[in-house]
Amino acid sequence: MNNLKPQPAATSFKQYLISLATWLLLAIPIGVLVGSASAFFLTALNWVTDYRENHLWIIALLPLGGLIIGLTYHYYGESVVKGNNLLLEELHTPKQIIPLRMAPLVLFGTLITHLFGGSAGREGTAVQMGGAIADRFTKWFMLRDIDRKVIIIMGISAGFASVFGTPLAGAIFAVEVMLLGSVRYKALLPSLAVAYIADYACMFWNVGHTHYSIPSAPALQPDTLLYTILCGILFGLAALLFSKTVHFFSTQFKKYITYPPLRPVVGGVVITLLIWAMGTTKYIGLGVPTIVDSFSIQQPYYAFLIKLLLTTLTLGAGFKGGEVTPLFFVGATLGSALFLIIPLPMALLAGMGFVAVFSGATNTPIACTLMGIELFGTEAALYLGIACFVAYLFSGNKGIYASQISAGPKHFLLAKLKYKKSGGL
Repeated sequence: MNNLKPQPAATSFKQYLISLATWLLLAIPIGVLVGSASAFFLTALNWVTDYRENHLWIIALLPLGGLIIGLTYHYYGESVVKGNNLLLEELHTPKQIIPLRMAPLVLFGTLITHLFGGSAGREGTAVQMGGAIADRFTKWFMLRDIDRKVIIIMGISAGFASVFGTPLAGAIFAVEVMLLGSVRYKALLPSLAVAYIADYACMFWNVGHTHYSIPSAPALQPDTLLYTILCGILFGLAALLFSKTVHFFSTQFKKYITYPPLRPVVGGVVITLLIWAMGTTKYIGLGVPTIVDSFSIQQPYYAFLIKLLLTTLTLGAGFKGGEVTPLFFVGATLGSALFLIIPLPMALLAGMGFVAVFSGATNTPIACTLMGIELFGTEAALYLGIACFVAYLFSGNKGIYASQISAGPKHFLLAKLKYKKSGGL
C-alpha cells in the first residue's frame, strides 16, 4: 500500500532528471549508429541508381531481382516481412524484440529493387533499420515494455531524420505516426534528441540531401486561401488513391499467387513490360530529378498517376523500399500540373503537393508541415500547413500503414455521427 502514496515532489523531480539523462545518453549511440547506417544506405543507393541509368539493359532482369528478394525474405525474413507495420505493431502491443536481421534484409532488398528498376522510396528502409538497431538496446539494458516503446520511436525518428535531413520532422513523425489523431508527448524529447544526432552523424560522412526551393509565396488572401483548400482536397484524394491502390495490389498478389517468392517475379515482369512500353526511366527508382524539375517546369497531368501505379505495383508485389519519396513525386508533379488551372506560383504548388500527399497517406499533418518548413523555408508555411491538414482530412481514415491505429474519426462531424450510431455511449 505504501507504494500507492504520492511521492515527494523533490524525489519525483530527481527521478525525472535521471530518466531524462538516461534517454539523452541512449540517444547518442542510437543516433550515431542509425545515422551512419543511413549514410551507407544513401551512398549505396546513389551507386545502384547511377549504375542502372548507365546500364539500362539491367531493367530486363527485374523479375530475377524479384525472385532474389522473394526467396531471401521467404527463407530468412519471414519474421520481419511486415516492415514498417511490424514496428507499429510492436509499439502498440510489445511482444518480442525486433530481429536485427530486419536491417540488412531491408537494406539488401531495397538496393536490389532500385538496381533492377523498381519504383520505390527509401524512408521505409531507413526507418526499419533504425527500429531494428534501436531495439537492440531493449535487450542490452533489459528495458520495460513502456520504455521499449520510446526506444522504437527513437529508432524511427533517427532513421527518418537522417535519410531526409529533416530532424524536426523526423522527431514529430515518429511520435505522430504511431496513433492516428494522437501524439505521444512523453517520447518527444528523446525523439528530438536522437533525430538531430542521427542527422549530424549522417552529415559527418559527407552524405548530402536534395535541396528544393520555393522562391516566393503571395500573401494569404481569401482567394489564395480557397485555392489552397481546393489543392489540399485534391492532394488528399491522391493520397487516398495511393493508399487504396497499394493495399489492392498487395491483396491481389496474395490472393492469386500463394507462393510468396513468385509474387515479385510476376510483378517484375509486368513492371518491366510497362517500362519498355513507356520508353523512359523517368518514373522508376526514386524519381528525384523529376521532383526537382516540378518546382520550375510544368509536369504533364498524367505524371503523378504513372508514378502512383508503378510504385503501388512494385510495393504490392513484394519489392522493398519506402513509399515516401514516391509520394513526394506524386504530390510535386500533381501540384506542378495544377499550375495550368490554379493561379498560384508553380514552385508553391509543387511544394504544397510534395508534403500534403505525404501527409494524407501517412496521417501525419504536423510532421509534414514541419518538413515543408525545414525544406522550403518559413515564407510558405501557412500554405504548407493548410494543404497538409486539408489533405489529411480528405484522405480517409486508413493510410499506407495498415497497422496504424486510429484514435477516432478525423472530423468532428464523423465523430458526432459515430456517437449517434452507438446510441450516445
